[in-house]
Amino acid sequence: MIEKLEAIKDRFHHLEEQMADPGVLSDMDRYKKVSKEYKDLKAVVDAFDAYKKALDTVVNAKELLREDDEELRQMAQFELDEWEPRLPELEEALRVHLMPKDMEDTKDVLFEIRSGTGGDEASLFAGDLYRMYTRYFDEQGWEVETISVTEGTVGGYSKLVLEIHGNEVYGKLKFESGAHRVQRVPKTESQGRIHTSAATVVVMPILEVEDVQINRSDLKIDVFRASGAGGQHVNRTESAVRITHLPTGVITESQEARSQIQNREIAMQRLISQVQEKKRAEVENEVSTRRRSLVGSGDRSDKVRTYNWPQNRVTDHRLEGDNKNFNLDKIMEGDIGGLIEALLIAENAERMKGEAAA
Repeated sequence: MIEKLEAIKDRFHHLEEQMADPGVLSDMDRYKKVSKEYKDLKAVVDAFDAYKKALDTVVNAKELLREDDEELRQMAQFELDEWEPRLPELEEALRVHLMPKDMEDTKDVLFEIRSGTGGDEASLFAGDLYRMYTRYFDEQGWEVETISVTEGTVGGYSKLVLEIHGNEVYGKLKFESGAHRVQRVPKTESQGRIHTSAATVVVMPILEVEDVQINRSDLKIDVFRASGAGGQHVNRTESAVRITHLPTGVITESQEARSQIQNREIAMQRLISQVQEKKRAEVENEVSTRRRSLVGSGDRSDKVRTYNWPQNRVTDHRLEGDNKNFNLDKIMEGDIGGLIEALLIAENAERMKGEAAA
């Protein structure tokens, strides 16, 4: 493993030199590729440097324990007691960094929030989730484009569709798909009874057609007039789009946006995602012994998380023990980085178990 990491570090320094090369700086496409690889390797190199520092400290401390000077031996023992217990954790972090990444993790995403069971309270909770995620998006420095918004009758939202652009967006948000359940006393409840409502979150990577090898000749595209609220423009123009993938029979449509072009893009993204999911499901069926990821498939029926207001607690049902509970006040302020990190660690642990069993 050390030899592999030394090679990665050499590559990292080579990329660092390239980023200062005028020839690379003048070629924007080449610079983007070099910069992306540099950022990807930086986390590995930083983890390697931390491990080497700890390992060198432990080795040097053990050598100093052989010295005659009592004060020197005491100092060496202090450093040994401090750094040697850290080595297994640092080595484990390195192994995680070296595991193959999901190629979709770097994708931007189509992000949907919908109110579920619970009527007006579900719409209000969807609004709470939207504010929570918006604060997290801002913290990450991501760009957010609002595609469509349908407000609830008493506040909140019945549906939101967003596009999120930035660094490692899908890799950090992929665990959010599923049903988010809330337990609290609704504002409309006069007797103080706790109600249970839900909102669903769907996170789809924005994929290019070539990512799943969809041929344009295999697509049937129909346009039609959008239905529902929206005024004369929505009802009188053929802005809605339906796309059929003939080889698989997958059909998607969109009428949320006001323009046919945007609806075509949304419907295409949904089609690509569903075709890819279908292909992925076929592979998983063929390889039945392969371990499933801890975070599941992201289906909307999965109850992934419960937000309990009376107990000021958020519970993620895919985690275990004390690691599954989080402070609700902090979570609703957008402080969900620790929760996402816990899910990443759990997923990597499952993947490593699967590799060891293979």
